[in-house]
Amino acid sequence: MRWLAPLLCAALLSGAPARAVQVADDTGHVLTLDRPAKRIVSLAPHLTELLFAAGAGAQVVGVGEYSDYPPAAKSIPRVGDSAMLDLERIVALKPDLLVVWRDGNAPQQLQRLATLGIPVYASQLGQLSDIAATLRRLGRLAGTEAAAEARAGGFEQALQDLRGRYAGRRELRVFYQIWHRPLLTINGRHLISESLRLCGARNVFADLIPLTPTVSEEAVLAQDPDAIVTGSLDPTGPDNLDVWRKLKTLRATRQNALLTVNPDTLHRSSDRIVDGVRELCEKLESVRVRTGP
Repeated sequence: MRWLAPLLCAALLSGAPARAVQVADDTGHVLTLDRPAKRIVSLAPHLTELLFAAGAGAQVVGVGEYSDYPPAAKSIPRVGDSAMLDLERIVALKPDLLVVWRDGNAPQQLQRLATLGIPVYASQLGQLSDIAATLRRLGRLAGTEAAAEARAGGFEQALQDLRGRYAGRRELRVFYQIWHRPLLTINGRHLISESLRLCGARNVFADLIPLTPTVSEEAVLAQDPDAIVTGSLDPTGPDNLDVWRKLKTLRATRQNALLTVNPDTLHRSSDRIVDGVRELCEKLESVRVRTGP
């Protein structure tokens, strides 16, 4: 009987029902699954990244356009972009979970998805800490809690290290240029603004109401920032900062503080953003070194 007991336990466990999963998404909606999701469709590139980071990459069967990281995501079937989703293809993939971007996917498309009868997790990342929380929630939904916890913990530690490194540094006033025509920037609620604060800097347009407001060249001149930063995938290519180089009286130009960072990390709300924050902090620190303590 001593050797028979383990076999009987194994037989009983093999017939046990899968554990139910219950998670609240970023809208407050409580999502309940009968079992961890096995077929997941992600509708935004950063959510695809987060699913892979949470250890659920093998369960992702469909992704939104532009999901290009990690490399394995490039081979997963596409189901449309933020403006137009292929609902028939989504249904054909037989997902048991949809992961959507609350602020990025078109409201009309989200309303149509809600009619499909497929459980939906809505993500709405407002601050850096939400990334770690999202990793943990996705891990619970996919049954990959251990991998998700390890990734979330590593992300939090990396941010804590950066905060400690740049705490107390001389504050730099920064204009962050999202795009040059029209001239777009960010307000204080944007993740990049939080990244600037972590680096000991301040967004000169933090008080504006829209998340990505349009500003004028005159407004930038009036603010006269210590540094101007923009994203550029090619460090040797055009950076769309030439308009500022011509303005020799601008403080950022005089200080040689027209900076570029990699938008593939800093502009994407995955845990890789910590690499972008690190680059941003290092480049701003170089401005401090050149201009005094």
